[in-house]
Amino acid sequence: MFWYKISQVSDMNEILEQALLYDFYGELLNDHQKEIYEQFVLCDLSLGEIAGEAGISRQGVHDLVKRCSQTLKGYEEKLHLVARFMSVKDKVNEMNRLLDGYESKSMTELAESIRKISDEIIEEL
Repeated sequence: MFWYKISQVSDMNEILEQALLYDFYGELLNDHQKEIYEQFVLCDLSLGEIAGEAGISRQGVHDLVKRCSQTLKGYEEKLHLVARFMSVKDKVNEMNRLLDGYESKSMTELAESIRKISDEIIEEL
């Protein structure tokens, strides 16, 4: 039972990763690749369902999805847009946590903390 839950979390992380990569780099795929990849990743259709609609084999769909996934990961390895986005998102969340607890800090401390985080964001961009 425990391993099953870990597997589900891993599957969810993979789906989230694929969706983020597609959000950032999907427009770099051709129309056919985008259609098949969207059906598999975003619409959660099976290989057989996609193959039937597209008029290709299940293996053809599998190979195309795998190539698209590798292509999108390759773009991320070169451009790091998703990593930068996630880093900035984490830093903004950190600033929000600081602001939520502002009563416990002086305004000077709070301003310094937020300025430090904002400087880190600017450096990443």
